[in-house]
Amino acid sequence: MSAAAARESVDGGSGPAGAGRDAETRKTVWVALAANLAICLAKAVGGVVAGSPALLSEAAHSIADSINEVFLLASLKRSRRPADTRHPFGYGMERFFWSLLAAVGIFVTGGCFSVFQGVEALRSGGSGSHEGYAVGLTVLLIALAAEGGSLVRALLQVRRAARASGRGLRAEIRAGRDPALRTVLAEDSTACAGVLLAIAGVVLHLVTGEIAYEAWASILIGILLVYVAYVLGRTARVQLIGEAADPALQREVREFLVRQPEIDTVTALLTMRLGPDSVMLAARVDLTPGYESEALEDAMVRIRREVHRRWEELGQVFLDVTDAAATRRGAAGAESAGPV
Repeated sequence: MSAAAARESVDGGSGPAGAGRDAETRKTVWVALAANLAICLAKAVGGVVAGSPALLSEAAHSIADSINEVFLLASLKRSRRPADTRHPFGYGMERFFWSLLAAVGIFVTGGCFSVFQGVEALRSGGSGSHEGYAVGLTVLLIALAAEGGSLVRALLQVRRAARASGRGLRAEIRAGRDPALRTVLAEDSTACAGVLLAIAGVVLHLVTGEIAYEAWASILIGILLVYVAYVLGRTARVQLIGEAADPALQREVREFLVRQPEIDTVTALLTMRLGPDSVMLAARVDLTPGYESEALEDAMVRIRREVHRRWEELGQVFLDVTDAAATRRGAAGAESAGPV
């Protein structure tokens, strides 16, 4: 049989399971947004009344988080648009783009402003005023409760995902592919840590009378935010430039293809993530000799459908088919012809 190349694809990749996860993530983002909006104004007013740089830094942190959650809600909606002629693989990568914008927002609005506030407080010197600090501490304690509630909501969603995938909580956090959920989890964790730093700075200021403690708390909050923004931005960059599927998934697919009687060898297997729950697979396979072309076409259809059934996230499957027997005959003919 002469060499032939056939490409088979499966449309989809964002099935009911992905839509269900998006609905749950959307609720988690809304909870985080409501918590941030509820305490953002309180932090700002408390910071102005108390003249507290640490509290003002936390207000900037909440503003950054609120803007980012609007970005994440936009990503959840826009990434679910169906494929069209200009974007034949869909819009799943929009999720990674908006995650990158969220990282930039954390860096600029939260991190840089917090460091600036701390440096300005250090430069001003003095002991600072203690007026209004009771209000400031009350605001911080309320903020800690609100941020903690949002963090618990995000952790519960990650825990459910970990149970479904058979992984531990820490492993699921590291392997989590949903940038919206990952960003909310990072924001809420950082927010809780930031509030604790602000409380420590305010208390030390009250005890010692030195505003430098609050200034350094503000700087530490800024450094923490810059680090979180760097980690989120690095992850978004890897996903935007084309990240391969998990090695375990690639290994399982390769083993499945090799087990098929019509396939002799798998010479190449490439994957690229098109969204949190959508992966493109392109494989070059050498066929076992002795099959008719029509039987091989039916086999390729069956194989690709079985691949999609076993791994729903493999929404685009391309098989580049080569006849192994024809390839061997071509190589033998070239050798017998000798040098020209």
